[in-house]
Amino acid sequence: MANNLLKGKKGIIFGALDEKSIAWKTALKCYEEGAQIVLTNAPIALRMGEINKLAEQCGNAPVIGADVTNMDDLKNLFQKAMVHFGGSFGFILHSIGMSLNVRKGKHYTEMNYDWNQKTLDISAISLHKVLRTAWDLDALNEWGSVVALTYIAAQRVFPDYNEMADAKALLESVTRMFGYYYGQKKKVRVNTISQSPTRTTAGSGVKGFDGFISYAEKMSPLGNATAEDCANYCAMMFSDLTRYVTMQNLFHDGGFSFTGVTQAVIEQMQPPTPGGK
Repeated sequence: MANNLLKGKKGIIFGALDEKSIAWKTALKCYEEGAQIVLTNAPIALRMGEINKLAEQCGNAPVIGADVTNMDDLKNLFQKAMVHFGGSFGFILHSIGMSLNVRKGKHYTEMNYDWNQKTLDISAISLHKVLRTAWDLDALNEWGSVVALTYIAAQRVFPDYNEMADAKALLESVTRMFGYYYGQKKKVRVNTISQSPTRTTAGSGVKGFDGFISYAEKMSPLGNATAEDCANYCAMMFSDLTRYVTMQNLFHDGGFSFTGVTQAVIEQMQPPTPGGK
């Protein structure tokens, strides 16, 4: 159900790969709520994914390729978006993450540091570069909103999440620091949303992911939050209903982040009693 939350607003969605992507669902939700959008992803992701299909569903939204580690690419993206929008715009979704060490099966204690630098650049420093580009070009409106997607592994140990835990911790730090300066300068708010484990194409590449999802479901009083529900949350964060929320890491995980243990997990761990009683 649409409520015109974003009527008249315009924004850039980073990271939509396919229909499983949170960014994909967020783009659809923002369009449904009245927003105009520009879609972007890395050139290789544009070739691998189905983003043109999404663009058609979002009112023939422009698709502009950009390597988020390359400042020239980002400048080109923002300038073209501003031409399309007729000026500055109101929101950005950063839904970007990639780990070479995870992809190539390197254990955290044996990581390849060259790959690690690429992981941090793509998954975290890219947010700083996106915000820096918007800052330099004065691309965001007053009271604009930037959301980046993160995960609770930034605060807690999930062994198979590997170096991405470090990347998410850095991403959240960039959110706080740049959020402070952008808030002072132009009332732009910057937040992260810490989402439940979600069956995206990227997320499914984490070792033991099925068990991970099952555990989180049992540990969350409300159950795992879906990608569709995360899209709803993002749309709310882009709206004027959250104008004074900034520099926050917002858990969207069904209560997982503040639950110590649940009866379902206890029962799963208890050995069967003798005689089946």
